[in-house]
Amino acid sequence: MAERSVEEKLGKAAEILQAVAKPLAAFLGLVIPPLFLFTAKAYRWFKLLPTNVAQFIIGFIFCFFGGLYPTVFAAIQAAEHGGRKVVVQAISDLANEIMVILEESKKDDQVDADKDGKADVTQIEGKEYVIRKSKLVLSKVNPEKVDAAFASIYRVWLAVAAVLTIQFARVINMALSISDFIQQIVNRFLGPVIQSAVPKEYKKWVPVIIGWVAKSIAMSIAWKLQSVISAFTSALTGGLIMARAIYAFCSEHKIRFAGMVPNNHEETYIDEVFSYIFAACGFYFQFKIGFDMPFPFNVLLWPLEFIEYYIRWSITKAS
Repeated sequence: MAERSVEEKLGKAAEILQAVAKPLAAFLGLVIPPLFLFTAKAYRWFKLLPTNVAQFIIGFIFCFFGGLYPTVFAAIQAAEHGGRKVVVQAISDLANEIMVILEESKKDDQVDADKDGKADVTQIEGKEYVIRKSKLVLSKVNPEKVDAAFASIYRVWLAVAAVLTIQFARVINMALSISDFIQQIVNRFLGPVIQSAVPKEYKKWVPVIIGWVAKSIAMSIAWKLQSVISAFTSALTGGLIMARAIYAFCSEHKIRFAGMVPNNHEETYIDEVFSYIFAACGFYFQFKIGFDMPFPFNVLLWPLEFIEYYIRWSITKAS
């Protein structure tokens, strides 16, 4: 009986997948190419910026947004010494493969093999469409390039995860301690009630799910506190980068402000003063938005949101 129920659920899941396959493929074909194009142009534009301007932008991001994505920024810094260029190349290779598949899919959408005046893909649905596009992907993708790209990303991720585990050890320890505390309370007071309400064949899942929920709550609490700490430290770091970038720009263009900007920044405190002003503004901004990206920017930046929570969960779970 249980096996039949599982088979029915899997069958329904397959039907849903087949139903959404065509509109999903159309959506991805519409969104991904301009997104990749915009990203490539933005990266090229950033590389062409003067050093001082690029440093100011980096400092601004750290100063005003460092507490919102602490593990993402920490991962980027860790990857800088452990394979950032490798990851960039791997992502570029994967993007190229995706673009190849999308272009081939567009060509396939125009194929009229039976010469009836209608594209073949418009005359098939569900399972046939999924099979057709799956064969297209398998025939057009370069498996060696994809395998090498994923392997490179995974190797760098292992190194970065090791660094982050050490860097955020205190947060991880706090999250695990809070998780154990919550789990004990839930097991004592709610566990028996949940066990009595769950069918016998699913009772074995109750402790596991309670553990997941407890860990999720604990992670939210611990990482919220870490966001405040990261916001403060990143605001100081970003503020100093911004101040030094402005100072370098003024020094390079002989803008002295009545002798307040000497050639060597170590001969004055003006850059530190401005760094504290920038840091105060950056921390206050993050405090006002609750150390969380507000709507609709959190929707636009959903990849960063996803990566942030994935890293948090990964390094906490691994410990």
